[in-house]
Amino acid sequence: MGKRKNRVCGADVHKDIIVATIQDSDDTEFQEKFGTTSIELGRFRDWLIAHNCEQVAFEATGVYWFPVYDALSPSIDTIVANPWMIKGIPRNKSDTLDSKWIAGNCLDGKIKRSRVLPKDGRDLRTLTRARSAYTKTRTQLRNRIHKYLALCGITLSSYISDIFGKSGRHILDGLIESKDIDTIMDGIPSGKVKNKREPIKASLGNGLDDVSRMLIKDTLELLDHLDEKVSDTSLEILGRLQERARDLAIVMSVPGIGFVSASIILAEIGDYHDFQKSEQLVKWCGLAPGLNESAGKKSPCGITKQGSKHLRTILVEIAQVVAKMSKNNLSSFFHRLRARKNYNVAITALARKLISIIFHLLINQELYQEDNCDTVKTKPIKKDLLCLSKEEQFKDGVAAIVDAFYYFKKKSSLEGGG
Repeated sequence: MGKRKNRVCGADVHKDIIVATIQDSDDTEFQEKFGTTSIELGRFRDWLIAHNCEQVAFEATGVYWFPVYDALSPSIDTIVANPWMIKGIPRNKSDTLDSKWIAGNCLDGKIKRSRVLPKDGRDLRTLTRARSAYTKTRTQLRNRIHKYLALCGITLSSYISDIFGKSGRHILDGLIESKDIDTIMDGIPSGKVKNKREPIKASLGNGLDDVSRMLIKDTLELLDHLDEKVSDTSLEILGRLQERARDLAIVMSVPGIGFVSASIILAEIGDYHDFQKSEQLVKWCGLAPGLNESAGKKSPCGITKQGSKHLRTILVEIAQVVAKMSKNNLSSFFHRLRARKNYNVAITALARKLISIIFHLLINQELYQEDNCDTVKTKPIKKDLLCLSKEEQFKDGVAAIVDAFYYFKKKSSLEGGG
């Protein structure tokens, strides 16, 4: 419990309305309702200042609390509370009663302050989450094309690993344009795929019907548009991470982590100096083991999952990639644990180990290194970025950041050694 305040405000924030209650230690109470427009938020702020309110608290309800926080935090101490942390006691519920409940808990110092990233940090996190949403939608559209092909009895994916690559896309475009199958096969750009001419030709059957042709064409156009949006978003994220180039290079030095996963990790963590030790960050990710003990008996339980689900998800995905690698300490850790634990437990433990390593590397500004691992190498940087495609600009921008920091670390070590 924190220090008791003299006068505080509890607010129940919704999409179109804010119900606010001011309480003080003498049981004096003021109530008011406000809208959520910028003018109304300004009136809310002025109302709090006029009543000499020391602190205002409200729940993190969806995304509706963001503009409220931005409007109030420069002028008054603002607490954003996790709803799960303050709704444990059953009670009658209404907007007015909720605001009173929050005000009373805030007055007694019972509300735990949630961690709120600054505006630029929230913008970066919004961009990385938007890119992840684009990627998820792109996967759904690709699965839809697989379904349309299956409806026509076409089993192209049995012979081509990626039907959305150059050869696969050539075949799909030919089917949409109702070209002769032999003509389509003659124009395949990959020699490896051409060697499978007969089984691929047999898998195409009689081609597409009119409905599937129209739907696949429309879906491919949507996919092309999404690919462009993913590229644009990645370039924007890369530009915003220029100030954190060293952090980006450090995270990317860990096996299994590329630019996409590194940018998500940095965006979700924000300022890693907010955590005093790696255990706090592990708990914030929801990867800390739960505790379940009663009458001296401990029962097994999983991780808490009370943290950033986006960060937890990407860490588990990275762990699955690392687990399939060979000749590095992280994959060896997984296999040792896998020998006596089930797969999910071992993967979760590896994810927890990864975020702990990343935290220590960022705090100490060091690259990940192993005695039996080579330094990560990137492709040569092209000079004229303006003449390149968006994908090439993105790849060369990432390479420039990583190469520059590796050069900096190498030069520093040489100077220190001399």
